[in-house]
Amino acid sequence: MPILQVTLSGPADAAKAAAVAARLSALTAEHLNKDPALTSVAVTFLPAAHWFVGGPSLETAGLASFWLDIAVVDGTNTKDQKAAYIAAVFAAMAGEIGPLHSESYIHVREVKADAYGYGG
Repeated sequence: MPILQVTLSGPADAAKAAAVAARLSALTAEHLNKDPALTSVAVTFLPAAHWFVGGPSLETAGLASFWLDIAVVDGTNTKDQKAAYIAAVFAAMAGEIGPLHSESYIHVREVKADAYGYGG
């Protein structure tokens, strides 16, 4: 734990996926104190022409966007840590994928420790 699922607007790009995964893993360690060796990141891409915010597509708006869902064990991070993480991720993603639509989202989802597992 944690597991991060991030969707990026734009065409699939392996180099960009690797850069985003590395950056998110580093920010997750820095702000949420999660071990990078146990951090899993899944990156998907969605064409900007297929992503709509308030009506127009991101392609029409000329902006990028992302959606990050991260699952962490409940009670392991404070409200301030989560707020700092959200701010840092938003700033970093602008650098990774370009000018962002303000309606880009980060969801820090807290799950019960006994409700997940890995490695069998």
